Amino acid sequence: MKYHLLLACLISISAVGYAQPEVHERTLADYVHTAPFPFTLWEKPDIPNRIFNIVQFGAKPDGQTLNNKFIQQAIDTCAAAGGGVVVIPPGLWLTGPIELRSHIELHLDRGAMLLFTPDHSQYPIIQPPRSSSFVVASPISGYDLEDVAITGEGIIDGSGDSWRPVKKEKLTAAQWKALLQKGGVLVDNGKIWWPSAEARDGEQYLKKLKQSGKKLTAADFLPARDYMRPYMVWLVRCKNVWIEGVTLKNSPKFALYPNYCEQVMIKDVKVNNEWWAQNGDGIDISGGKNIIIYRCTVNAGDDGICMKSSPSRYADSSAALQQVLIADCIVYHGHGGFVIGSNTDGGIRNVYVTNCNFIDTDTGIRIKSRRGSGGWVRDIYIDRIYMHNIANEAVLFDTYYEQSSASDTAAQPVTPETPHFTDFHLSDIQVSGAASAIVIRGLSEMPVERIFFTDMHMQTDRGMQLDYAKDIAFRNVEIKPATMPLVKLWNANEIDLTGLTFSSQTSAQLIISGPASKRIRIPARLPEGAVVLDHLESKQVLIRE
Repeated sequence: MKYHLLLACLISISAVGYAQPEVHERTLADYVHTAPFPFTLWEKPDIPNRIFNIVQFGAKPDGQTLNNKFIQQAIDTCAAAGGGVVVIPPGLWLTGPIELRSHIELHLDRGAMLLFTPDHSQYPIIQPPRSSSFVVASPISGYDLEDVAITGEGIIDGSGDSWRPVKKEKLTAAQWKALLQKGGVLVDNGKIWWPSAEARDGEQYLKKLKQSGKKLTAADFLPARDYMRPYMVWLVRCKNVWIEGVTLKNSPKFALYPNYCEQVMIKDVKVNNEWWAQNGDGIDISGGKNIIIYRCTVNAGDDGICMKSSPSRYADSSAALQQVLIADCIVYHGHGGFVIGSNTDGGIRNVYVTNCNFIDTDTGIRIKSRRGSGGWVRDIYIDRIYMHNIANEAVLFDTYYEQSSASDTAAQPVTPETPHFTDFHLSDIQVSGAASAIVIRGLSEMPVERIFFTDMHMQTDRGMQLDYAKDIAFRNVEIKPATMPLVKLWNANEIDLTGLTFSSQTSAQLIISGPASKRIRIPARLPEGAVVLDHLESKQVLIRE
């Protein structure tokens, strides 16, 4: 009797198990709860339930009427009433730049396309609040706001192709021919197209203007307006920002660019820039605190999802950017899937990136900076990243961004602007197809240090190279390069390779060189012929475990 009762219980438990399978998909609350640092989820901005339809203010959805004065009137009227929802209904709404206000939700209905005019004369040169610089007005901007949102399933098109240069090498012959037929001008060698001569010559004009020594006004910058491309959605020092559902496409520069904002939710946003879009970053965060980027999809002409940080008197901590959660995102094209840098001199810490796909990007995880714009980047956690068809490195730490690492390796004095990458934790990273698995290029005066790789499998053309790296550890990491060596170390210190899978072949798999290389831990089973020491003695370098 007891046997039958026990059997019945086991069958019942089994049936329940099959009826209610384990839930693998996590919610945002799950990610917040499991973040490796304290993180709190906040409420959506408290927007009053008042509706202001832009049609009521004279806007017309014909793609011909310039509607920015009507849209701005709707926003300002809504703000004066204490806030509410400004609705952009289905239609093609041509507009110039607009500025958001506090307690406003700009809502784009499905079917609505907010098309920013390619007429650059509609974009004034402005001096943003509390800034000494002059910029071109962004299509959508907001300064020092509280409780602001952009929502809906509509499309925001920045007419970026009227602003951006294009490199010939990035287009097919047919695309290049079609571009030339649109007009514009070329640089002297014919390899870069600009939409106007003012755009092409703007950089040199600004250099001369800066050297003039005179007190500058907005009018002085007008000849360079075409060159001074605006960010498409630019929010500065705002608190409680909620951006959800919208599609951002064809941006003049970065598509979405919050600066020193707090409590920023970017959810279910889609960014669609052509892969040749110069400086066409997807989602860039520059300074700030408590940032969530969740379930977003990005096609970018530059970095996909990027963290930046520069010193600011408005930042209230040692790290100008901190407490960031990025989850369930996809980057299809871009210079990098998840990126830090290049400017990191304000400090970055406590960033958690999880359950993301990077497909056809130039680099998968891209950490970049250089002397003069670097800073302390630490406590970065990256897990459950799945990559396919990465053109260059799956994982890259580069302290020579846009510089030659071969010609400038001599140690220099350490300053607050020296890049310092430390305490990165990367785990459960799977790669199918990349030119290189892992590349670390540190500085002689400041190696990249304390990087921990765990539970990774990478199918790549080449293996791993570590230059000026210190205290790097691998646990259950398998790299399958098409060509040897598996690992090249140059001036590397305290490198633990005991958790890295080596094949059984005796041809050179591990090459160690550089006078600073020491204390390299390798598996005891690794054949002698698989290790090459370039003018180094084994007893000074290798530790077999």
